[in-house]
Amino acid sequence: MSITLNILRTIAFAIVKVPYIFILIGFIVMFYKQNKKTVIIQKMIIGDRLNSPYELTISQIVLGLFAGILGSIALSYLGVGFDENTSIELIFLISIVLIFINPRFICFSYSGAILGFVSILLEIMRQMYDLDIGSLKFLNIDVVALMTLIAVLHFIEAILVMLDGDKGAIPIFTKKNDKIIGGYALKRYWLIPISVILIVNSKMYFLEQIVSLTQWKTLLSPSTPLEIIKNAAILLFPFYGMIGYSSVTFTKTKKQKAITSGLMIMIYSILLFIFARLAILNIFFKLFVVIFAPAAHETMIYIQRYMEVKVKPKYVSGENGMMVLEVAPNSAAFEMGIKSGDVVVEVNDKPICKEDDMFKILRETSNFVWFKIKRAAGNLEEIRYNKLTDFKKLGIVFVPVAIPDERMVVKVNENKFQEVLDKMKDKNK
Repeated sequence: MSITLNILRTIAFAIVKVPYIFILIGFIVMFYKQNKKTVIIQKMIIGDRLNSPYELTISQIVLGLFAGILGSIALSYLGVGFDENTSIELIFLISIVLIFINPRFICFSYSGAILGFVSILLEIMRQMYDLDIGSLKFLNIDVVALMTLIAVLHFIEAILVMLDGDKGAIPIFTKKNDKIIGGYALKRYWLIPISVILIVNSKMYFLEQIVSLTQWKTLLSPSTPLEIIKNAAILLFPFYGMIGYSSVTFTKTKKQKAITSGLMIMIYSILLFIFARLAILNIFFKLFVVIFAPAAHETMIYIQRYMEVKVKPKYVSGENGMMVLEVAPNSAAFEMGIKSGDVVVEVNDKPICKEDDMFKILRETSNFVWFKIKRAAGNLEEIRYNKLTDFKKLGIVFVPVAIPDERMVVKVNENKFQEVLDKMKDKNK
């Protein structure tokens, strides 16, 4: 219990103390700006926002905070600790560098693999060639503890993806087999404060900063033998890490995609944890787990992309009606109970085969309208609505049946698209 309370105190320290509070504020501003762009794009496509930038940002920070606490406590009870002379914080710094190469490299599987491989290389040089480079001593990191840390971080990432990964999704369209299919682009980031255990032998720390080693009760034995660290103490040191999730789906709902991705990440984390514990045995298993981490992560991404190509698309309009991809909140369609995945078969007893049919009927009707809807479950329902006016938007994003002619398509480059976003911002002020 003493370690748990100290973990909570350490994370609280990371939230309110300088310089950590400036890091937190910086990420909050970055998340808010990103979420504001997401909301603007949603409004351009749907006609209304699904979430506010504040809601999206708060969920990222609050859920990240709880995930950091959960992960820190799990790492403590799993016996994950690092020598005070190693620079475990490099895993977070390397991730920030790698994100500029490719956003998906923000994952700790890649930065951890780089750090672990360098550490193994230095270990081989010491054992085989009796070569110990003192200036690189900070890179001598416990690979077992490092990969266990990454496994735990992926486990909490899986939870975050399942809980919050579908927020801020943007409706998208693409062409497949001469048909337009609808889907969603999902992209979320979470800031997590992690309390990492450092095993200290020096006397450079204040007494209130350290905890006696005898108070460290673990479920698994630390990878560093206890006889080596029996005279040491524990220092809880806070770091900020960022977890990212990005995906596209045309075969599942937003929530189904988030849950499926989360489950795959969870399986990956469990396998990584098992191989990390096997790395205690010898250097071969250490090298294996360092290679497994990024290779298995890439494989997981490939499997998800392959499934998106091979599985039948979920959102496709056809001769039987118009597929609903998204419904704007507070719209007429929302009040009628129309949901994503429904198919509009008829409007006022007239069949709907394309977008023009829908708009023509609505222009000719009064404020009273009735829809025949085929639900995602397959059952047909008739919905009547008597409040439709020019001021009340229908609020449905349909999957188009046909690709518009070239003359109907507005082509913009990146600079012009930014101008559109800027105009939307000015309009919303």
